[in-house]
Amino acid sequence: MTAADGAPVRVGVFGLLGSGNLGNDGSLEAVLGYLRAAHPEATVDALCGGPEAVTTRFGIPATRLHWYRGEYRTASRAGAMAAKGLGKFVDVFRTAAWVRRHDVVIVPGMGVLEATLPLRPWGFPYSLFLLCASGRLLRTRVALVGVGAATIRDRPTRALVRWSARLAAYRSYRDAQSRDAMRAMGVDTARDEVHPDLAFALPTPRPSAPPNPSAPPGPVCVGVMDFHGGNDDRARAEEIYRRYLDGTVRFVRALVEEGRAVRLLTGDECDASVVAAILDAVDSPLVTAAEPSSLADLMKEMAAADSVVAIRYHNLICALKTGTPVLALCYAAKSDSLMAEMGLGAYCHPAREVDADRLLEQFRALEKRSAELRQTLDERNLAVSRQLDRQFDSLTAALFPAADHSPTLRKAS
Repeated sequence: MTAADGAPVRVGVFGLLGSGNLGNDGSLEAVLGYLRAAHPEATVDALCGGPEAVTTRFGIPATRLHWYRGEYRTASRAGAMAAKGLGKFVDVFRTAAWVRRHDVVIVPGMGVLEATLPLRPWGFPYSLFLLCASGRLLRTRVALVGVGAATIRDRPTRALVRWSARLAAYRSYRDAQSRDAMRAMGVDTARDEVHPDLAFALPTPRPSAPPNPSAPPGPVCVGVMDFHGGNDDRARAEEIYRRYLDGTVRFVRALVEEGRAVRLLTGDECDASVVAAILDAVDSPLVTAAEPSSLADLMKEMAAADSVVAIRYHNLICALKTGTPVLALCYAAKSDSLMAEMGLGAYCHPAREVDADRLLEQFRALEKRSAELRQTLDERNLAVSRQLDRQFDSLTAALFPAADHSPTLRKAS
């Protein structure tokens, strides 16, 4: 694949990548798999949160997203505040210079158009706006691919997200409600497409053995999260966290009392504190913790489990993709929507109001239907695979018009 002048097409990937969030890195892995399979001649590099981690793991050059290294630390002193403010100004030129070096820039998945977790407008929303504005000014095609979106109340954040979406050359969403949210915020979505989350394109590990209905109950994976509510919950963030943690501890303790092995899973480095709190509260050899470094690691854990209870969105995807029955602790509508689309809409529980007794009741109902739900997930995953083929075909047609649009794209996922 080459540009009009015969040089390889220069592709940039952008986002909070390499920063410890397994879901974000899984989306990047899926897009890199597509590029290497369908457009192997393209040169690829990244502008991201953790450039060293991205280069080490994925083998592509990477540049730090922010000039100011203390971007994600709270600035309380005058010097730090001045440095952070200067960094915002310098990043205008750094971002534009990076965008100028590319023919195409891809934002791979992630919830870049939502604020379902705490978010400040001058953090990532500002960075995304700089990217999309630079792309429009410098005629570099910027693609928001399979992203998540939600209606945002905070006016500055809402404005930055809306303009970012408007300035992008291509948009697709990971669910219909994301497209609806952008339409509600004033973005023309008439040509925007909806496809499954990019993480569904990752390889699925094979279970070591098929489930045996006559065997004793097997392990349960419990995915945890350092959860304090969303952008609109700051006033009661600690209350939400305590209720979530207390409910999860009670749930894990009840499983242990029944003799069930429990495997604790994370999805971000910040979740380690929650794992430590649960291990401290439930002192039992039946409770162990994994240290996953990728979505592939999560899927291997879940493929070996009888069932999963999880809160992080991409932990849910990993369970669904492996065909393991999962009960979702939902903190945003995207989780409810995903579970419904995959045939498990009845097994959702509010993350902000965890009731351990009700959670146990739902969990037991889930396990009683395990065989039936595994069959449902097998069927839904086949449909998802076909839909993602169309996503990658659409992306090639939109961003690489000179490329050969042959069915080789079918092999990308």
